[in-house]
Amino acid sequence: MRLMMLRSGWERLWCLGVALSPGMLLAQAGDAVSETADVAAKHMSWQEIIEAGGVLMYVLAAVSVLTLAMVLYFSVVLRRGQVAPRALHRELVEKIKAGDLDDARRAAEYRLCPLSHIVIAAVEYMRHVPHPDPMMVRDVIEGEGTRQAENIQGQTQYLLDVAVVAPMIGLLGTVFGMLRAFSAVALDIAQAKPIVLAAGVSQALITTAFGLIVGIPAMVFYAFFRRRAAKVVSTMEASASEVLTAMVSKGKAEPSKIQTARAD
Repeated sequence: MRLMMLRSGWERLWCLGVALSPGMLLAQAGDAVSETADVAAKHMSWQEIIEAGGVLMYVLAAVSVLTLAMVLYFSVVLRRGQVAPRALHRELVEKIKAGDLDDARRAAEYRLCPLSHIVIAAVEYMRHVPHPDPMMVRDVIEGEGTRQAENIQGQTQYLLDVAVVAPMIGLLGTVFGMLRAFSAVALDIAQAKPIVLAAGVSQALITTAFGLIVGIPAMVFYAFFRRRAAKVVSTMEASASEVLTAMVSKGKAEPSKIQTARAD
């Protein structure tokens, strides 16, 4: 009789547990869903993101502004109209063929550009040498052209530097954030609160993300402007080659005009 009573009691408890367990699980699931919804509803503002990222966020902001300034600058500078304008090229070739080296120099000084510097260097050589050697004229033009080409193409390297440095700054923020998160555990176990750990991890993730946000576009723009720089340098070399041909032909045909320009 006693065994039957104990058995019936255990059966009642088991039935009650089965009945209550789904309800408790559903209640806990509902609380978790509502809590997740509340967290998702709370988006961080830009000010909160910057504050969470720390001081390095201001460094990344400065780097991003510098990158934007370089992109705008290269968009204006890396064009044929700024490197070897067609009108100036035609004018210089015509004046050189006519033997007017002084006028060619004045035209080049009036519209300074990489092609102008090449022409000025060649004119200076022809004015100061009694009998210009065509090979030396070629060397002068090629030397100045190489210097101008390196100046044009070298500017785009700054974008590559930004593309490399920005993710490294973000990685440095990651290290600082992880140190901030785990120093609380290492120094005092009482301070190892979830909010302290979350702040450090948040700083680590935010700086890494913003470092990539700055670095990836910088790399893309570097590839774009590198190809554009190569194109304008090729155009400048073609224009300089025509100028060289005009100078060499006039140097051979009419050395008297060159001597007159030198005397002036």
